[in-house]
Amino acid sequence: MKSIIWHRNDLRIKDHEPLVTACKHGQILPVYIFDPALFESTMYGFPKTGSHRKRFLIESVEALRNAYRQKGGDLIVRTGNPAEVLNEICDHYQADRVLCYGEVTSEETEAEERVQSLIQVPLVKFRGHALYHPNDLPFEIRELPVVFTQFRKKVEKKCSVRKPLPEPENINFADLGDPGSLPGLGSFGVDISGGDERSVLEFKGGEEEAWNRLNHYFFESDSLRNYKFTRNGLLGADYSSKLSPWLALGCISARSVHAEVKKYEREVHKNVSTYWLIFELIWRDYFRYSAEKHGNKIFRLGGIQGKNLEKRTDPEWFKKWAHGMTGIPFIDANMRELWQTGYMSNRGRQNVASFLAQNMDMDWRWGAAWFESMLIDYDVCSNWGNWAYNATVGHDPRNRYFNILNQADKYDKKGEYVRTWLPELSEVPSEFIHKLHTMSPDQQKLFGVNIAKDYPEPILDLEESYERIRQEG
Repeated sequence: MKSIIWHRNDLRIKDHEPLVTACKHGQILPVYIFDPALFESTMYGFPKTGSHRKRFLIESVEALRNAYRQKGGDLIVRTGNPAEVLNEICDHYQADRVLCYGEVTSEETEAEERVQSLIQVPLVKFRGHALYHPNDLPFEIRELPVVFTQFRKKVEKKCSVRKPLPEPENINFADLGDPGSLPGLGSFGVDISGGDERSVLEFKGGEEEAWNRLNHYFFESDSLRNYKFTRNGLLGADYSSKLSPWLALGCISARSVHAEVKKYEREVHKNVSTYWLIFELIWRDYFRYSAEKHGNKIFRLGGIQGKNLEKRTDPEWFKKWAHGMTGIPFIDANMRELWQTGYMSNRGRQNVASFLAQNMDMDWRWGAAWFESMLIDYDVCSNWGNWAYNATVGHDPRNRYFNILNQADKYDKKGEYVRTWLPELSEVPSEFIHKLHTMSPDQQKLFGVNIAKDYPEPILDLEESYERIRQEG
């Protein structure tokens, strides 16, 4: 039997059920397809997949190809409509079936349906992106608890995490002929931008890089020991695990991360921080199963709550936020880090999302789409779930918002993060770094910054926006 392994967000060999299954029953043909639709412009005018995300993706696919080559085979790489490409590959290689990991959101599931309707062989789908397998949940997806804490307590009490599957020792590859070439870095009309020395980490795609990062964070630097207390940091590589980019593309599985946490607990140390990393993986599961339960409601302005909202849709207003020109230093620093590197801390993401959706009163979906374009760790379920959460249309019914200045003072008290990403404010002292508008003209001159000339004036009055939010709530 010849089995095609259709890789998508599962760019690994370890803990890969479709691959393990196919290896038990004959020859395999691994395939990755670059779909041009992923690089088209969104309705908001920017690429669906931006330069940083594209670079990380190409690196990860290249790493997967190299892994297969080391085992004596190769990865078939094609560009085009997945249904048409897979149909051609099935016919050319006389494949008996196509195996893949199934997804839960509309664009991905519709792609699966198009493939199944066109190919003449079965499409066999597996479930393996989550920590807890859906068949092991103590409830049906339609009965998913309405708040995270209820979900967490039930799965922690009644579920166990399956052990990762071993990497196949012997893979019987079919004769692939011409496996095809990876697209160039400047393909699809999206140019790859250069790196930035200020980046918290030199993120490089691929399974080996994922394991290198895990081993460094867990065992070499022993940073996992303090994860709960450092995870809100803004500068530096080891304040958090930063495994999310590799998890998003499936270069490493959530089950593998969980297994390594348990290994760390047995061999090194067990404490609240080791639990907290698993806690975050459970959050990731919750957003995935919520997306499966609620379908396209997660992409609507009113979210899964079905709120009837009217929000601002001003491209120029949005552009100031996206490019870090709001005049609110803490917001702008985070947005410029994202723009320059494709990454932003979780603390930063919560704040900039709250600012756009609440303070600016913008349609939050613009921000979610911008993150989709920019983030190297973009995950459709976690991204849209977190954005809806901060826009108060997701799983939290409270009228919650972040006090930006309080957050800035708590997590960047000395202004080191702001000065890193806003060099025009490098001479501004800590007492003014988050409150530039309180500086007199003489103070601005003294500290080398001219508000409105060197750095924009605030696009809104924060206190007035908080008052409006409280009244609307």
